[in-house]
Amino acid sequence: MKSGGLGEVSHSLPTALRDIGLDVRILVPAYPPLLAAFPNASLVADIAPAGALPAARLLKAQADHGLPLLLLDCPALYRRAGSAYQTSEGIDFDDNALRFGLLCKTAALLGSRNSPLTWRPKLIHCNDWPSGLTPAYLHFEREKAPTAATLMTVHNLAFQGNFAPDTLAALDLPPQAYGMDGVEFWGQLSFMKAGLQFADSISTVSPRYAQEIQEPAFGCGFEGLLRGRQNDLHGILNGIDEIVWNPATDTYLPQSYDLDSIERKAANKEALQRCLGLTVDASVPLLGSVSRITYQKGLDLLPEIADDIAAMPAQLALLGSGEKALEAQLVQLAERHPGRFGIHIGFDEALAHLIEAGADIFLMPSRFEPCGLNQLYSLRYGTPPVVRSTGGLADTVVDCTTTTLADGTANGYCFNEVSGKAFLTAVQRAVSGWHDTALWRRLQAQGMQRDSGWKHTAARYRQLYEEVIRKTRP
Repeated sequence: MKSGGLGEVSHSLPTALRDIGLDVRILVPAYPPLLAAFPNASLVADIAPAGALPAARLLKAQADHGLPLLLLDCPALYRRAGSAYQTSEGIDFDDNALRFGLLCKTAALLGSRNSPLTWRPKLIHCNDWPSGLTPAYLHFEREKAPTAATLMTVHNLAFQGNFAPDTLAALDLPPQAYGMDGVEFWGQLSFMKAGLQFADSISTVSPRYAQEIQEPAFGCGFEGLLRGRQNDLHGILNGIDEIVWNPATDTYLPQSYDLDSIERKAANKEALQRCLGLTVDASVPLLGSVSRITYQKGLDLLPEIADDIAAMPAQLALLGSGEKALEAQLVQLAERHPGRFGIHIGFDEALAHLIEAGADIFLMPSRFEPCGLNQLYSLRYGTPPVVRSTGGLADTVVDCTTTTLADGTANGYCFNEVSGKAFLTAVQRAVSGWHDTALWRRLQAQGMQRDSGWKHTAARYRQLYEEVIRKTRP
């Protein structure tokens, strides 16, 4: 049921926190794949109905590394085909307010004096709008008795969980919760607004994004609220799972390699070329991208510069899905440039790893990017990225210049303006660098040696947890 970067974080961060001694539980809806994966999950509590939220069961299971899972089992809301948020046809479920309202209500229950469990959390870490109502429920519970502290992490402010105002009673929220200083946002009930308004502290997934969302261009209407809470707002850069994303041990690759055997990377390039029907040619740079195909990701800039890329000459390998019109445009590019462009619509874990390893250069022209993980994968795989300088991309990719190459900080190529021209110029610079073998080896080495694991991130979160708990429970 993994969906984007939040899916990666939901696995990796709790594991890293457990490794440094925190007692962590993951609360997640009991989606069909999870029930299938944990057939021996045991019942630990019954959850009573509230408002229009139906009754549910809380099951306990053990994930990898011994990490405890709490599965919220409610067949009426979670046992259905599709993704976590949408039908198989890509349409939002019409009862998402109830589906994620139940998740939030249950999380708040576990952090209150009424919890049915003997294990009590000191802090509940909420992630994006699906868990955004949790701090609101606990805010009103805290008027009666102490509760767990709350941290709200924003992974992408553009997804807000906005619903009709009459949903308030259905979600079993008190009437006073709806208002400018509550869950109301432009005439709707907003899960994201609830989290930003009522959480004891807020974090985002990169320092740059924490600054950007306080401005209208990136704040999605919440910039005023976030500026008002800037003292409670923290930017903590995500990490990556360095076991899963390691070219030396990656079982998805036909040829493993590391910095000392970087020449073996060529075998993966050939495999990728064959996989996507590209001309097998080691002398042509291969550009790669694994992304949601959306306006946010800047992939609408590709058709504008496609002919220039093909004429360099260079090849393109792209994996992703998203906006249907843009998908069709990209497929047409592959048809217009056979042997040069290979496009796979959908998601394929093995192909994602092969693109990271087989491409020479990785493309991320995002209009905004709260953190981004693929640029971190690319650095680790010796595939220097071309990125737009925004959010986490700006925090992790250092533009290759004479100065940064000399001081050992360069690891990719950056551009600022959102335009095909600026994107193309950055790609041309990268291709020129690729043709300079000595320069390229230095760039690859500086990227592969970067520490992108979760250890430092987990330590920073632990520090923040302790600060928040001290503030709310002196």
